[in-house]
Amino acid sequence: MKKFIFLMVILLVSLKTTIAQEFTLDADLRPRFEYRHGYGSLFPDDAKPAAFVTQRTRLNMGYTEDKLSLYFSFQDVSTWGDEQTLTISDNNNSFSLFQAWFRYSFTENLALKLGRQTISYDNQRILGEVDWAMQGRFHDAAMLQYSKDKFKLDFAFAYNQEKQNSIGTDYTISGGYSYKTMQMAHLTQAWDKASFSFLFLNNGIQKYTNDLIPVTDGLYYRQTTGAYFTFPLSVLAITGSAYLQTGKANAATDLSGYQYMVEAKYKTGIMTLIAGFESLSGTDQVGEEKNKSFFPLYGTNHKFNGYMDYFYVGNHANNVGLNDLYGKISLATGEKSTLGLNAHLFYANAEMANDLSQNLGTELDLVYGTSLGKYVKLAAGYSQMFATESMSAVKGGITSENTNNWGWVQMTVNPRLLTYKFKED
Repeated sequence: MKKFIFLMVILLVSLKTTIAQEFTLDADLRPRFEYRHGYGSLFPDDAKPAAFVTQRTRLNMGYTEDKLSLYFSFQDVSTWGDEQTLTISDNNNSFSLFQAWFRYSFTENLALKLGRQTISYDNQRILGEVDWAMQGRFHDAAMLQYSKDKFKLDFAFAYNQEKQNSIGTDYTISGGYSYKTMQMAHLTQAWDKASFSFLFLNNGIQKYTNDLIPVTDGLYYRQTTGAYFTFPLSVLAITGSAYLQTGKANAATDLSGYQYMVEAKYKTGIMTLIAGFESLSGTDQVGEEKNKSFFPLYGTNHKFNGYMDYFYVGNHANNVGLNDLYGKISLATGEKSTLGLNAHLFYANAEMANDLSQNLGTELDLVYGTSLGKYVKLAAGYSQMFATESMSAVKGGITSENTNNWGWVQMTVNPRLLTYKFKED
């Protein structure tokens, strides 16, 4: 793979130049230290906290020529110390291809984009790059794109297979809501300060029989349909969204879920204030035949519902849902630095068993960020969860009485290494 990267650089730089061309090379290095004492779930009795450093190292290459664009992104995601300092293990699979796509413009308004790519829209609630996660999220897809003035329309299609089979099309990769087929339509209409977008997403997921030895049995489908808007209202900027999920929660259970959110943002001088409410439907812990639990699928879920990732970051699927009442304040503490405090009040959207309260707890997130130089940023955060007995019930009975906190420090270095513009012959 490393030889391949080197050859790609040499090839792109040495291309014969007959028309305007440009080649760019960017780096993205991101080490992050974390201290976890109740991150993602409640901290158990008699356990020890975790501490580690992870690092993402990316090399991004872009090439444009008239109607054609190419993009390659290679990355290594690892934990400091996961290999011996002298002998490199053959089992280390941390090096991967994050993106590799080309885009060809048939006309000024119509283009086709093919390959491994990120798909990210609006506030990234349903579809996002998931940049907080070191590995990010990509889709192997074909996308037809139309744009004119301030109107954009994208159609995406995907058909996934594990390998080049000679017989059959079974798809057994699971986790992360992996799909076998995907169809998506997203349109956006923008005005001077307002915008409106509509999304339709259909996922086909491999279905299996209930036999002692399960075998594949077609697909079941899930549809997510909804809209997102931004709108200025006097001194406030109002954003909101509303989505419905239908189809199947799994091979046997029907799904009917919803999400809605409204948020107001006020900015003056060095201070930014945000107040909002989000509701994601859930299923009652007793007496429900239909699954009513909305799941935001492929979104950048870390940026919502508290930074401690108790909800919808690889968890809380098919559960009691969530009502999140939140407020945020951010202050500019210098020319290039900010300090922010977020507060979330969490409630179950559906009924809890055993007459438990729907109050799940409160989370506070403190975040500081600053620019140390042209390409270097420093960020740090501390979060604490004040959980209730109901949170304990949602998280599998782990006690809610222990302290639950999380701290982190991250450096981001993302320089532009090279910009080469070829002269026309």
